[in-house]
Amino acid sequence: MKRAMLVVMFILAVSGLMLAQTATSSVDVLGAHNNQGRGCAGCHAPHSGSFGSGHGGAADAGAYALWGQDASPLYGHSIGFGDGAKYVEVLPSSIVATGGNDLEVGGILLCLSCHDGNATAANMMVNQSYEQVIGLITNTTYGGGKIPTLLGNDGTAAGNYSNDHPVGLNATISAGSGLVFANGVFTVTAGTPYAQFVANYGWPSLAPGKWSAPTGVNGAGKPYIACTTCHNQHVMTVYTASAASKIAGNATGYYATYFFVNAPYNVNLQTYAKNQAPSTTQFCRQCHFGEANEANNTNNITTAFQ
Repeated sequence: MKRAMLVVMFILAVSGLMLAQTATSSVDVLGAHNNQGRGCAGCHAPHSGSFGSGHGGAADAGAYALWGQDASPLYGHSIGFGDGAKYVEVLPSSIVATGGNDLEVGGILLCLSCHDGNATAANMMVNQSYEQVIGLITNTTYGGGKIPTLLGNDGTAAGNYSNDHPVGLNATISAGSGLVFANGVFTVTAGTPYAQFVANYGWPSLAPGKWSAPTGVNGAGKPYIACTTCHNQHVMTVYTASAASKIAGNATGYYATYFFVNAPYNVNLQTYAKNQAPSTTQFCRQCHFGEANEANNTNNITTAFQ
């Protein structure tokens, strides 16, 4: 009996290890953010800030993380995100005057200093997804239209942010069903519906990281979403599991992702078992948990990663 139990436990352990993915990348993982050969210095000028990279924002020079772009055109701008532009974010008045809310700078303002396309110059971008341009997206259901990379000037109307996902102090995340927010970080209560979702997918975009928290805290003490909650600007094609951010229970493994998404997010997966959900769907359910299987008494739908 003991030997049989050991065999069963071994099989289960090996099966768990086999679930960890080994996705790799056919291009440099920095992808589009290699900035047409400028590399890391395109964003992190090692000397003289924005002047050192050929830009000239005096207020930006050397002020924040060796920032090599000019964010000054956006200072103090009010942007209305989401349906009817009802989620209004007033950008910081400078690169350092954030009142402690550094995520507003590093997670929103600096992203828009390249990706706004309205108040900022287009820089090196062609306003089309890099993965699409070089042929990494093979899922034909995406169609032939260009996937834009400039917000506020995406080909619909200048200054249009109402078709963009809300970010900023008013774009708050609701806790519940086992997802708990306290003392500036999220935790998950064992044995709850959200814990079951974490077991089936993970919570990489909300789990507190080793070096930083993916969400900010507004004046009312509520967690808010930034661009960098959903996106990791440093890795375009692969998400790496870790002890701090397990994926489907695995503390190791490499998972396919696209668009710099800060989680497993495989847009090329078109077929999967009926008792599975694609990683693209699961990704959104981290915050939109009311639409998750586990929030609707359906606990055995695992995730198809690739």
